[in-house]
Amino acid sequence: MPAYVAGKPPAERPGLVTYKLSSNENPYPPLDGVVEIAAAAAGRVNRYPDAGNTELYEALATNYQVPAEELALSTGAVALIFQLVSAYCGPEDEVVFAWRSFEAYPIAVLAAGATAVKVPVADDGRHDLDAMAAAITERTKVVFVCSPNNPTGTAVTQTELDAFLAKVPEHVLVVVDEAYAEFVRMDDAVDGIATYRSRPNVVVLRTFSKAYGLAGFRVGYAFAPAPIAATLRAMALPFGVNVVAQAAGVASLERKAELLDRVDDLVTERVRVVEGVRAAGWDVPDAQGNFVWFAFGSADRCAEFAAAADEIGLMVRPYPPEGVRVSIGEAEANTRLIELVGSFPTG
Repeated sequence: MPAYVAGKPPAERPGLVTYKLSSNENPYPPLDGVVEIAAAAAGRVNRYPDAGNTELYEALATNYQVPAEELALSTGAVALIFQLVSAYCGPEDEVVFAWRSFEAYPIAVLAAGATAVKVPVADDGRHDLDAMAAAITERTKVVFVCSPNNPTGTAVTQTELDAFLAKVPEHVLVVVDEAYAEFVRMDDAVDGIATYRSRPNVVVLRTFSKAYGLAGFRVGYAFAPAPIAATLRAMALPFGVNVVAQAAGVASLERKAELLDRVDDLVTERVRVVEGVRAAGWDVPDAQGNFVWFAFGSADRCAEFAAAADEIGLMVRPYPPEGVRVSIGEAEANTRLIELVGSFPTG
């Protein structure tokens, strides 16, 4: 069983401020008032949390205008991935997903005793949905579509997703992983909620970890038809979303306008980084998450780039041999990245 590899923190560099750009974290602190509300909730940690997470379910249902019975909460979207695969797959079953994509997918598949079917992404880092549809067999139980795709950053369009779903048998569960949905700025962007509402075999995953800046609290949620959502809730660990995390999630939803302003700021920085990188001669994929992908195709080149970044106080995330992912961080960190690629050979 391979271990999940998390992004590493930066090494200390005397006289130099270092930045962690390896985990796609939100560089901003929690929204105003959220820490105080979470701290107040911490005063109740001698008691078990509400096992039904009633307050957070109600807040999500109101915010997204969906029935609470079509929601499922868990300890991060990654927990929902494991619950889905465990619930619907076993030996002799197959799970189809693009590769490279989120590294938890093959681990979850292996843990369930199923078989991973990895379909290579296209040269531009996008999902090859035609090839993924062709990879579906009578053994396929689940398909993951990660959009924006982690780590390549590309996103599928609604037209592309609809055409793909039309090819997928209804007994195959399609999981649209939208951990970075709030950062998408493109024409014909996927409407995950409308998509799951229109199809009985679609699940959409979201998280409080990225845009909301609550990665340390571990809260993910799914939109799904009621029977599938009920299965996910049944598969969840009891009391998985703790009292402090639930309070922080509810408080963050109440501050969504402020959140979206922050996301806009991060998108502005993302645009600056992509334009700067491309001006330096790099051909990077369209970035729709809060990160940029550098395709190398060589483990040595990945290591060289990561080492060069480390020297200037930036910790990035290598995925050898395919490439290196760099999160959008503080303005100074992003400026250093642009300067680095200007001096690092592209070939």
